[in-house]
Amino acid sequence: MIIVSACLAGKPCRYDGEARPNEETVRLVREGKAVCACPEAMAGLTIPRPPAEICGGDGFDVLSGKAGVYNKEGACITQDFIEGAQKFLQYAQKIGAEEVWLKAKSPSCGTSRIYDGSFQGVLREGCGVTCALLKKNDIKVVEIP
Repeated sequence: MIIVSACLAGKPCRYDGEARPNEETVRLVREGKAVCACPEAMAGLTIPRPPAEICGGDGFDVLSGKAGVYNKEGACITQDFIEGAQKFLQYAQKIGAEEVWLKAKSPSCGTSRIYDGSFQGVLREGCGVTCALLKKNDIKVVEIP
């Protein structure tokens, strides 16, 4: 089974209340070959919500306590992102997910590049919190733009 980021499957769960449907992910979910989930929604974050970025590192650094996740208003929401990642991982393990397709650049789901924490649209190398936790648990991740 494949899990896809819910926003890629057409669910309006992004921070801005929008979806970013990807034709292939929508088709896989419709055909029952994939399921969708959103770690930020699983953590109970509101939709819409202020944008968030990882400050001081990437998802691996967040998990090790070296970096944090903050929203644009300055609130620390690190624990919410860790909780969402943990719930997403538990779901992936429960259904025996073979791979997870994640939305690029997200502080949760980004797989290779994320925003740098300045809220200026600057990208840096690194992955989001959920992606890092999935990788630590040997679950294959695939980036979807």
